[in-house]
Amino acid sequence: MPTRTDHPLSTVLEQVGSSSCPGTLNFHCHTICSDGSLTPEDLITQATERGLTHLAVTDHHSSHAHHAMRDWLSRQRESGRTVPTLWSGMEISALLKGCLVHVLALGFELNHRDLQRYNRGDAVVGEALRAESVVRAIHAAGGLAVLAHPARYRLGHDVLIEEAARLGFDGAEAWYDYEMQPHWRPSPLICETIDRQLRELGLLRTCGTDSHGIDLSGR
Repeated sequence: MPTRTDHPLSTVLEQVGSSSCPGTLNFHCHTICSDGSLTPEDLITQATERGLTHLAVTDHHSSHAHHAMRDWLSRQRESGRTVPTLWSGMEISALLKGCLVHVLALGFELNHRDLQRYNRGDAVVGEALRAESVVRAIHAAGGLAVLAHPARYRLGHDVLIEEAARLGFDGAEAWYDYEMQPHWRPSPLICETIDRQLRELGLLRTCGTDSHGIDLSGR
């Protein structure tokens, strides 16, 4: 199992900054395979046309969009087109300090048995819902566990990030549009504070539009 430092996605995430999203990197977006509006093919077409270099689609409890996008990208490469690098992704519900949060699984082995229970369209119940169980499953599948939009929950982001670090999370979503504007822009101050805390803890930082509509540059 790759560790945080030697996972191939880690070197990409080390480049993440306030201006990375939505034009270059996007590690949080959705398709019709969960609650999004774009088909997998439409989303990857849009990402390619806009010049993204790295992308992960993180449908809720589903990685099913990945195969269609991978096939589309393969055809484009064969025709000589420059396309983004696509990473596996999924957004998983979990309980962290008794608070329901979302965990982004990134760069994991598709169809790995340890993630199957989380890949059925709905949140799990019982012990499997605990954040430590989710992180353990993601790591067993060779992926990175990232706390999504840490300032959107009933508990403070500082408390949740501290607990996430204690449980072995690999990082958190540092750059996010909490105002949910038509065109994505990271929220100042709060994102800078989260980014600083993650750096101090030695955790990876991601960014994403969390797009559910028909425009990949907005929410």
